Amino acid sequence: MMYDVIIVGGSYAGLSAGLQLARARRQVLVIDAGQRRNRFAATSHGFLGQDGQAPEVIAAEGRSQLMEYPTVTWVQGSAVLVNQPVEGFSVRTEHSGTFHARRLILATGVVDELPAVEGLKERWGTRVFHCPYCHGYELDQGRIGVLATSPLAMHHALMLPDWGPTTLFTNGVFTPDAEQQAQLDRRGVIVESAGVRRISGERADLELDDGRVFKLDGIFTLSRTRISPLAEQLGCEWVDGPTGPYLHTNDTRQTSVPGVFACGDASLAAGSVALAVGEGVRAGVGAHFSLINA
Repeated sequence: MMYDVIIVGGSYAGLSAGLQLARARRQVLVIDAGQRRNRFAATSHGFLGQDGQAPEVIAAEGRSQLMEYPTVTWVQGSAVLVNQPVEGFSVRTEHSGTFHARRLILATGVVDELPAVEGLKERWGTRVFHCPYCHGYELDQGRIGVLATSPLAMHHALMLPDWGPTTLFTNGVFTPDAEQQAQLDRRGVIVESAGVRRISGERADLELDDGRVFKLDGIFTLSRTRISPLAEQLGCEWVDGPTGPYLHTNDTRQTSVPGVFACGDASLAAGSVALAVGEGVRAGVGAHFSLINA
């Protein structure tokens, strides 16, 4: 059959987009591989009405509500290839075949490429974070480390003293200039320039190359992100963001390819459940309006 819209990605943005279309009684197919970006975190914060809830509970409840609408179909699996035939779009999945739709929404999220520091990957989302608004409060004004992966670590370092005493570990990535150092001094941030050897312990013990160990309550760092290859297959334009590319969209969340919309982390240089849900609304409404006006 020809669906009105295929949504690739069934996390917060994709669910939110689907809900708008389902309520417009459109035929919607959601293809989801089940790899939420925040799957390592125990709780989610900053989303009104869901603050402190487990991320998987928010996602499961959203899916349950969406699937109450009879025009929605769900396929569990990975989308591996997208084409533009004479009419609409075709999406091939890894195991469930090929599906067709008049419009396409990319809610694929991003993949985090983490700093190559021993012990960091195992603590990602539990003691090593990227978003102070999502996780800073729960550190209870404890000791915070910022692990630099680029000069953008200045952004984290200047923010985080509001959540606890902060140390910036430059790890040989960059050296603050005089103006930056003055900013850090005003915020009470300590700067450590020695290389980082590993992260260990039940919490976040950060060991330097010179043997010193800093017992921290949490560490913040910036990953490098990459978007789904589906966008490249379609020829969508992207923007080089501070931590990686993200898809360029207009006010309706349509990409540079007519009929293809994007929402969530794939089209935002930020990671937030609340933002993803809001952007999903905009993409779903945008796709619906494009169908109306076709």
